[in-house]
Amino acid sequence: MSAIAPMPGLSATTEDEARAVIARVDALSTHHDIEQAGVRVRWRRFGPADGGAHPPLVLLHGGHGSWMHWLRNAEALSAERALWLPDMPGFNDSGTPPPPAPDEHPLAPSLAALAGSLDALIGAGTPIDLGGFSFGGVVASQFALHRRAVRRMLLVGSGGHGTMRRMAVEMINWRLAQDREAERAALLHNLGALMLHDMSRADPLAFEIHDIACHGTRFRSKEVSRRGGLQAALAEIPGPKLFLWGEFDVTADSRALVARLVAEGPQREGAVVDGAGHWVQYERAEEFNRRVADFLDR
Repeated sequence: MSAIAPMPGLSATTEDEARAVIARVDALSTHHDIEQAGVRVRWRRFGPADGGAHPPLVLLHGGHGSWMHWLRNAEALSAERALWLPDMPGFNDSGTPPPPAPDEHPLAPSLAALAGSLDALIGAGTPIDLGGFSFGGVVASQFALHRRAVRRMLLVGSGGHGTMRRMAVEMINWRLAQDREAERAALLHNLGALMLHDMSRADPLAFEIHDIACHGTRFRSKEVSRRGGLQAALAEIPGPKLFLWGEFDVTADSRALVARLVAEGPQREGAVVDGAGHWVQYERAEEFNRRVADFLDR
């Protein structure tokens, strides 16, 4: 198992400190803007210049998200490998994809832009390890079918499973807020309703990541996540798979779902992280990083 890098300075008590943390982690990456299929995709590359001894790791963020969904994981997971984090088409620093054709999968334009831009950066057919969080899990499953050459796959609180959610608190439409104070209150409410179990983890850094991502979202992901199809896609994707969910993830009955996904195919393993909600890689970052590094290195 690889050594896990510490996470120094990944906390904040003020908005200014949160922005400084984001800037510090971002500065560890190189930015790559690639236009493919008419869409500009912003990729951030972390890790050793020579790429390390492992296949590149590609992680896809969730809906109303950005590369910063992995902010507390980027340093640890790139210690010995190249880590590629995109802002997917329609999110944050990337361009907006065109609508799909009537007979296309709703993700088709995004997949063409993602796969084409990644191939331009690392070479077509280069094997990768691939992960996705929430809506990004749905995208990852379709991306693997579209591009192939996936060695290992990681799904974190993935959407698309078609089972019942267990939301106990209604979300608030922050876009209807009359002023910034009300908007901030709605966004903080939603952070607790959906993303985090322990609201003591909703520090200024978590809020800043969520705030920036929500304002930068131009793609409607909910319909795609609720469309289902995750299990059918996974059945066609070879190789080892790891399923990670938070114990209190409100998007699914996590223990039952992980057990079901593991039982449905070979080379599958899963874990439920105690005390975590949906955004498990932020809320329990150190445990998450250890589990993922162990899986990738085997």
